[in-house]
Amino acid sequence: QVQLVESGGGLVQAGGSLSLSCAASGSIFGIHRMGWYRQAPGNSRELVAISEPGGVTNYADSVKGRFTISIDNTKNTVYLQMNSLKAEDTAVYYCHAIILPSWTSTNDYWGQGTQVTVSS
Repeated sequence: QVQLVESGGGLVQAGGSLSLSCAASGSIFGIHRMGWYRQAPGNSRELVAISEPGGVTNYADSVKGRFTISIDNTKNTVYLQMNSLKAEDTAVYYCHAIILPSWTSTNDYWGQGTQVTVSS
């Protein structure tokens, strides 16, 4: 069984910074992708940033230049450094991973979500 456990988040003033982390644990044969999504009230869940093998990263246009995703492969942990935060960044942030629990299967996993609130 694979779990994603998130930490970080909270309340910050506009222009401030926050850092999120998400650690994958359990039966992990390999990790194909890790990333972050967010969902604001009344909106659908949207991609924030993803990281794939080989160091390939992809960011939503709205966060480019402000957010940085990184992965510590030795810890199966993905991080999201968020700088120059804006009120519109307020949302529940979800960690997502595509993990191989065995060499014969691939599954999607989601974290429990962590609230990020940016006050203007």
